[in-house]
Amino acid sequence: MVDTAPGPGLILFNRFGMGARPGDLAGLRLDPRAALKAELAKADVALVSEADASALGLMSTTPNIQAAYAAQAERSLDKKQAEDATRLGTAPRAALWGIGSDAVAEARPNAMAMTAARPPAKPGPRIEQTIYNAEALARIDMATRAEIGFVERLVAFWSNHFCVSVRKGDIIRVTAGSFEREAIRPNVLGSFLDMLMAVEHHPAMLYFLDNNQSIGPDSIAGQRQKRGLNENLAREIMELHTLGVGSGYAQADVTSLARVLTGWTYAGREGRQGEPGSFVFNVRAHEPGDQMVIGKAYLQGGLGQGEAALTDLARHPATAHHIATKLARHFIADDPPPAIVDRLAKVFRDRDGDLRALAVALIDSPEAWSVPLTKIRNPYDVAMASARLSGAVPQEAGPSLNIMRNLGMPLWEVADPNGYPDTEAAWGSPEEMKLRLDLSVQIAHGVRSAKAPLDMLDDLAGQEASADTRLAVSRAESREQAMALLLMSPEFQRR
Repeated sequence: MVDTAPGPGLILFNRFGMGARPGDLAGLRLDPRAALKAELAKADVALVSEADASALGLMSTTPNIQAAYAAQAERSLDKKQAEDATRLGTAPRAALWGIGSDAVAEARPNAMAMTAARPPAKPGPRIEQTIYNAEALARIDMATRAEIGFVERLVAFWSNHFCVSVRKGDIIRVTAGSFEREAIRPNVLGSFLDMLMAVEHHPAMLYFLDNNQSIGPDSIAGQRQKRGLNENLAREIMELHTLGVGSGYAQADVTSLARVLTGWTYAGREGRQGEPGSFVFNVRAHEPGDQMVIGKAYLQGGLGQGEAALTDLARHPATAHHIATKLARHFIADDPPPAIVDRLAKVFRDRDGDLRALAVALIDSPEAWSVPLTKIRNPYDVAMASARLSGAVPQEAGPSLNIMRNLGMPLWEVADPNGYPDTEAAWGSPEEMKLRLDLSVQIAHGVRSAKAPLDMLDDLAGQEASADTRLAVSRAESREQAMALLLMSPEFQRR
């Protein structure tokens, strides 16, 4: 199956989607291309609805950060009280950190609602972990309920492209999910420029890439403090988010963009610049004056200076090629045919970064329906595809998160700003396949579907299942062994 053109069912649910659910293949009434376009056309298909049970208690980024501040204040006070209960016993906890009591009062009930809605596996979890688990469950719920899952694949793609990592600390642990809901999902079928703006203004990204610590040398704050520029955000914007490595920019451009972006930060726990946890432009930290980035002058400083520079980076031809290459690599092949990259890049340029048009161009590409399924599912896709195949509705995030962690792709926890790799070499090594085999046995043990494995193979691939896979599953010595073989088959592992 790997060396030949796949059937339309496997292309639809493996290459583009999150995996077939029971009855999906049998119930497909539209041409696969039309079915994919129909999913793109659904209103608000990428948004997490507050009406969904899985979204109960989810908060936006600002109250999430305030909840983390409040929890940190409480833990600090508890520690102090343990050391000197008499001296601190009557002090208002939040006041110790300068957080308004109103902010804490508003943040805590919602956070507690999450706890009440989804009782934790262990007593007394940190609120940061409760928020993380709630956000993870909302994402898993969206992926498992999607009819095909093309839009959820796009959400995961862009979330990885603009990744943040909870390894950075609790601020990311409480904002990684809301970052995806606020910056990625509303724009995943909209404009790349809008997504870029939303990402680079977001407190999660500003914290992850240290822009909250970047101070213009000639700014008011720079003249009074010893801290200076931090170029992390500017470098990753050019190297990862827009232009790509080797596209022609120089170190001087990175430094200039870093100056342009000074002052882009979020309000701290003291609330001196604004509501704690909200985006603010700190003019006192912003480098004054004109800056030259990739041969163009951006005048007069200010917030608009940075937004103008981002606008030009989003529309740069190198950005079009960078995005087209990554998208084709993700959906088609590690080394995608140049023709599809050129075609996608042209659509990106001609349609001013219209991401819906880009997705449609991907569907209409002949390569998408002819190139063999040579890519292997990454651990997130494996977790979602196995949940969908079982037909179960996840009630908690833990099982899927465990699969991802065990296979080396913990959710929102990538090691560096490059995001998780997207190639066969990253996920298809012999060691990786041994892990997948062990995990398939565990998953098979936990599958509660009443269906026989051969019937589940029909749900997965229908008539497109190979004779070898069908024979292997039919000859298994037990139901669990048959299920494990099914989960290790090319029909399941390849996309």
